[in-house]
Amino acid sequence: MDLSVVVPIYNEEENVNQLYSKVTASLEPIGFEYELIFVDDGSGDRSFLLLNDIAKQDSRVKLIRFRRNFGQTAAMSAGFDAASGRVVIPMDGDLQNDPDDIPLLMTKIDEGYDVVSGWRKYRKDTFINRKLPSMIANGLISRLTEVHLHDYGCTLKAYRREVLEGINLYGEMHRFVPALASQVGAKVTEIPVKHHPRLFGKSKYGISRTVRVVLDLMTVKFLLGYSTKPIQLFGRWGVYTIMASFITGLATIYMKFFQHTNMNRNPLLILTAFLIFMGVQFIVLGLLGELNARTYYEAQGKPTYVVRERVNFEE
Repeated sequence: MDLSVVVPIYNEEENVNQLYSKVTASLEPIGFEYELIFVDDGSGDRSFLLLNDIAKQDSRVKLIRFRRNFGQTAAMSAGFDAASGRVVIPMDGDLQNDPDDIPLLMTKIDEGYDVVSGWRKYRKDTFINRKLPSMIANGLISRLTEVHLHDYGCTLKAYRREVLEGINLYGEMHRFVPALASQVGAKVTEIPVKHHPRLFGKSKYGISRTVRVVLDLMTVKFLLGYSTKPIQLFGRWGVYTIMASFITGLATIYMKFFQHTNMNRNPLLILTAFLIFMGVQFIVLGLLGELNARTYYEAQGKPTYVVRERVNFEE
């Protein structure tokens, strides 16, 4: 199987038939052996019925139906788990992504890249509640993850399937897959893709989603830098905090003996005690994190490294 196209669907009854037609029209002339995996994320309209009719007519169409709405990340994760193609390409079900860009993504993959991210260079969305928050979020994500992409929010991406193995998605973390993949040495690139205005239905995403993305970004930053060494993060801040407590403690003693300031009336004494307490808390938190990290890796027999290839080893 060359390619698995994964499409999360949530209340897109006006779009599913046209989307299926466009995907098949784009891929059939090229000769890819492909499958089209639709994941119905608990739609309340006729989306599943229409998709079921399509699946009955075309064996390349696979259909997964959730019991309720779990969100785009869960839908994409289910599609990734079910995919059997050497390359997995997720795309939106609202016809804003263009299936004609799929061959371009595949070409880049064949050039040796592991992840090819779409960039909606000329995005057809409103500026204030869609483009502006996206620009801010993309800049922040690029800076913190050190994987510089213009458009993390574009669903249209291409992944080698082995890159997705071992990446578990929660919250809104589907957009961070390129950054998570880079953690295991994946080669990541970006190409401009077409973007169309939504013709039917309404968007499921608004500016409120930005808060959830920022919270997930904190998780990704921790996973990228400290998932196997949490003591390096929390212990460092613990040491800094205890050092600060020594400084405020010495200042308190100096003010007692040289400025005749009563210690029980000096707020620096309270600050010193607070900093010592916080420093110990940081260090203990780091030690607990180390225990959890070891439990996570050792209980699953999961290595802390990823091998790209082996030579002259017996299977």
